[in-house]
Amino acid sequence: MHGVKRQTQQAIVDRKQREKSKIEGLLKLTDAVLDRKKGKDWSAEAFDATTQLLTVNPEFYTIWNYRRNILLNGLFRESTPEDINELLSGELALTMKFLQSHPKVYWIWNHRQWCLQNVPQGPGSDLDGWRKKYWAFELQAVEKMLNADARNFHAWNYRRYVLANMSVPRPESSELTYTMKKIESNFSNFSAWHQRSKVYTSLWHQGKLDPIKSKEKEFELVRNAMYTDPDDQSIWMYHRWLVGLGHDKELLEREIGVIQELLEEQPDSKWCMESLVHYKRLILTNYPSDRDKDLVADCVRLLDQLKDIDSARRHRYEEIHRAVVNISTHP
Repeated sequence: MHGVKRQTQQAIVDRKQREKSKIEGLLKLTDAVLDRKKGKDWSAEAFDATTQLLTVNPEFYTIWNYRRNILLNGLFRESTPEDINELLSGELALTMKFLQSHPKVYWIWNHRQWCLQNVPQGPGSDLDGWRKKYWAFELQAVEKMLNADARNFHAWNYRRYVLANMSVPRPESSELTYTMKKIESNFSNFSAWHQRSKVYTSLWHQGKLDPIKSKEKEFELVRNAMYTDPDDQSIWMYHRWLVGLGHDKELLEREIGVIQELLEEQPDSKWCMESLVHYKRLILTNYPSDRDKDLVADCVRLLDQLKDIDSARRHRYEEIHRAVVNISTHP
């Protein structure tokens, strides 16, 4: 093609040879490290070999397990708490480097968590020792990762772990502020919505927040999000969670009315239709009345529309259709 440099035959041969040599080198290194593992080699040389291999393949969970065994059975054995602290600092630095290019590899996050669990006690109490320093740093580190990718669910899971284990607990109200910031920047952040549900559940369980007032505030937030981006699944999933906390008939009818108004503005909104069917089915199931026929007719009409606009899930909608009809014929 014009303007595109063609590779010469020799260049192609050279590239393939380099790739072949790289693969052969990786296989040789893998065999060598696995031989050390089989022989229960807990030496510094074995440790360095795992670094080489994980640098090439950070998803090799067997090698991460071997690396931890080297630390526990070898390098930690004759070390002072200060030495162990230095080794773990190196591990955290290494995993952070890996996460820059592999932010969604579970085994890297897992190793980082293991490091925190093995930080030796510092001088004085936990509040004044090394653990306090590590947990504070980890919260900052994971926030940087979420700034780079606010929807990285591995980072969100790790954040929950850090918050649950900090020596000085972070006020949960701060986490509501943090999730709000992430949601406002992108309504499609399912992990932020999920984190928000976890925080509210904890606050309600502890009696630290009025559930009625806070739930109403969340409904208002979700309604605004629905009107801003009615096609975003994350918003609707959070709405269902809110409704599911106490789906009395009055609440269901209120939210159906809100969604119906939105559907009039967005007549092809799949999520509006799906949610209307979902909530009307809840009324049919839990609050049978003489309006059942009308509700069934509404659900059938909406399901017919869904089969047209979302044909890939046609069989699913047909299954729901049968379930709706079954409710009306077998109360």
